[in-house]
Amino acid sequence: MAAGPAPRSILFVCGMNAVRSPMAELLARRALPATIFVASAGVRAGERDPFVDAVLAEDGLSLGERHPRTLDDLEDDYFDLIVTLAPEAHHAALELTRSLAVEVEYWPTPDPTNAGGTREQVMAAYRDVRERLKARIGRRFLLPEAKNATD
Repeated sequence: MAAGPAPRSILFVCGMNAVRSPMAELLARRALPATIFVASAGVRAGERDPFVDAVLAEDGLSLGERHPRTLDDLEDDYFDLIVTLAPEAHHAALELTRSLAVEVEYWPTPDPTNAGGTREQVMAAYRDVRERLKARIGRRFLLPEAKNATD
């Protein structure tokens, strides 16, 4: 989808809210105005992933004390936009929003937890996801004025 006005609230959803959606949440919070509410959740409960902490730290970001949460853990379940990053998340979001006027976008994003090899090879897979999310957020949400300011 092309860049356009950003919604007032965005929810990123993946399988366990341990890798892709918390990365997207932090990257979007940094890129978008503070007036936009950004959150993330998973379809099911997950565990915090130390590789996520490592690749976010490389980018000057931190999850702090935040831990993975599920859709059921959210205090508010209304968002202007739900961005799903995994097939199971997309199906759950469509089910959740069947009777709501909420835009749902599917951004297929590889799962870096499937990467094998050395620590550096695994880190490369996580970095790839971080960079893909950064680029997608930039293309989708940055307003034309913001792009002109950086030219």
